[in-house]
Amino acid sequence: MIQIYKTIQDRLQSLEEMEEGVWINLVNPTEIEVEAVSDRLKLDPSYIKAALDEEERARIEIDNGCILILVDVPIVEKTENSQLFSTIPLGIILYSDNIITVCTKELSILRDFIIGHVKSFFTFKKTRFILQILYKNATCYLQYLKQIDRMSNRIERELHKSMKNKELIQLLELEKSLVYFSTSLRSNEIVMEKMLRLEAIKKYPEDEDLLEDVIIENKQAIEMANIYSNILSGTMDAFASVISNNLNIVMKILTSITIVMAIPTMVASFFGMNVMVPLAKNPYAFSIIIGISALLAFISAYFMAKKKMF
Repeated sequence: MIQIYKTIQDRLQSLEEMEEGVWINLVNPTEIEVEAVSDRLKLDPSYIKAALDEEERARIEIDNGCILILVDVPIVEKTENSQLFSTIPLGIILYSDNIITVCTKELSILRDFIIGHVKSFFTFKKTRFILQILYKNATCYLQYLKQIDRMSNRIERELHKSMKNKELIQLLELEKSLVYFSTSLRSNEIVMEKMLRLEAIKKYPEDEDLLEDVIIENKQAIEMANIYSNILSGTMDAFASVISNNLNIVMKILTSITIVMAIPTMVASFFGMNVMVPLAKNPYAFSIIIGISALLAFISAYFMAKKKMF
């Protein structure tokens, strides 16, 4: 999908055709759409295709007046049991007087620009536009990290009530999401620090301040991701120990019951043999044997309880 926007009289307007000074937003474009944009702008199509590869790393490339900025952006994917947080590449291409954004999915951070939720946004202020995208991206990470923290707290409360595999799998998915976030945030940090030293992108004093704010927000997101990851890892280890301890308790109780129940079985076995045994002709033999078995079982249970084996 190709979306074309331009700021006209301080208002963002949608256009049908590409022209100078526009913002071109490509959402999971087809080969035909990639070729159409490349031919119209005389742009190497590899720059556009780079953002469509989910394995691409965050980086900056400058070649023949074209600047490619690749950063990782967070997304939420619905699963059967919960939500899975992940990251995908977002390509920002600055070429001539145009800005091109490329991604395999429609992003909320770009939708905010389209619907007018971002103040002081103009397509002709290209450097500021790039920094505003990066700032929105950093704040989006922070929002998702807070969601992950709330979800982990809710799952932890459920685990206190009952130990189920479902909750443990959800915690494992959240831990995996935090690993994705930490790796992507560190890659984005390298890109932003390189932008501080990059003279190819014109920076006004207010833009430099905005870039510093972006770096600060990104560092905060990295710290939060590390803290939540450590907490979640500790929680997983704690619950694994609790589950293992509960299993040991159950096995100990079952073993003790088995030992206690084995004593009456042994007594009954002795008197059930086809040989002469004491009390064979006593009319109260059955009651006496049952009493002896019960007494021995009670004594065994008493000593096991005293030794805290139950």
